[in-house]
Amino acid sequence: MGRMLVEAIQASPDCVLAAALDLPGSPALGTDAAAFLGQSTGALIESDLKSALSKADFLIDFTRPEGTLAHLAVCADLGVKVVIGTTGFSEEEKLQIAAFAQKTAIMLAPNMSVGVNVTLKLLEMAAKALDTGYDIEIVEAHHKHKVDAPSGTAIKMGEVIAQAQGTKLEDRAVYERFGHTGERKENTIGFATVRGGDIVGDHTVLFAGTGERIEITHKSSSRATYAEGSLRAVRFLAGQSTGQFDMFDVLNLR
Repeated sequence: MGRMLVEAIQASPDCVLAAALDLPGSPALGTDAAAFLGQSTGALIESDLKSALSKADFLIDFTRPEGTLAHLAVCADLGVKVVIGTTGFSEEEKLQIAAFAQKTAIMLAPNMSVGVNVTLKLLEMAAKALDTGYDIEIVEAHHKHKVDAPSGTAIKMGEVIAQAQGTKLEDRAVYERFGHTGERKENTIGFATVRGGDIVGDHTVLFAGTGERIEITHKSSSRATYAEGSLRAVRFLAGQSTGQFDMFDVLNLR
């Protein structure tokens, strides 16, 4: 994802790569961030967080929750705005992000893809129209290296559907089925997870009624869509000083 972001920034007419971060001990440290493209940016990959962020106006963060929160603390002190594509935050960690948003502008979304966020809007519309008589299942598939399940995008889909129907996902979600489960409970939202190979990301929401079913699907074939969405988020945050936002704000889908 880091390489996709570098490539997107290099191709952008209005964005400039100021710095790039990697873990201490990485063999890439000290090399140009765009060397893999055969290009030179002058921005060397480094591990000193404060040094890197002091050169930047924005941080695009696709890491892990503990790393993102550590980065946010420094960004809040320096006034650096943050686009967060990290997933797997706990409710307590989300509250910490909201607190940092009082000091700097933050765009937090489980999926930066423009198409995924348009899909979320379609799900909101469908959920309102299909609020009775339809069972809802969310199926997601990702590569074998993904460490959290269900995906942040799948959970966001469930949250959007539940909210559109005037409920809360935590009161309806079913994440596991095994053994003698009995009949499906009414008004639940089921989740199924697939992990394998190099699947970038597939999500399908099934509204199953009597005599018909509706499936709304989004499939990602490249992480380039996440990079382009991240740059759209950067452009949106350029006009904000503080506050927490999501891709619905960026894409004017409210």
